[in-house]
Amino acid sequence: MVSTQRVQRIADRIQEELSEMMLFDVNDPRLEGVSITDVSVDRELAFADIYVSAIEGSQRSEEILNGFERASGFLRSELAKRVKLRIFPQLRFHWDPTFERGDRIDKLIASLQGSPHTNPEETPPSSSNDSTNRENEEFQDG
Repeated sequence: MVSTQRVQRIADRIQEELSEMMLFDVNDPRLEGVSITDVSVDRELAFADIYVSAIEGSQRSEEILNGFERASGFLRSELAKRVKLRIFPQLRFHWDPTFERGDRIDKLIASLQGSPHTNPEETPPSSSNDSTNRENEEFQDG
């Protein structure tokens, strides 16, 4: 087994090299506009789980994952040339929905900020404030 620091360095290097390959070496139109968001390698160096995302979101996820599966042999052999390991891990590709979830959360927060109940100037006074106001008025009159 390999130390966790070495595993992380290998994962980082695979992500760096694969991202560069996506820019310059891969000509598959299915893989255009794809980002490598994360890579994790198991301690035995048997598998590298590669997480990908695209600007279009999950609409193209199936098409993109199919493109990666078709190109996995080429990608693995090119990565093995660039990242020197005795045995290079098998590549497994996964869709990463993190950006879509973040976008959804941003939209929810924006909708809450636009809601009249979150603006303190527009919230109706509570009943306790009404009774306090009436008591203050009676005290002043009395």
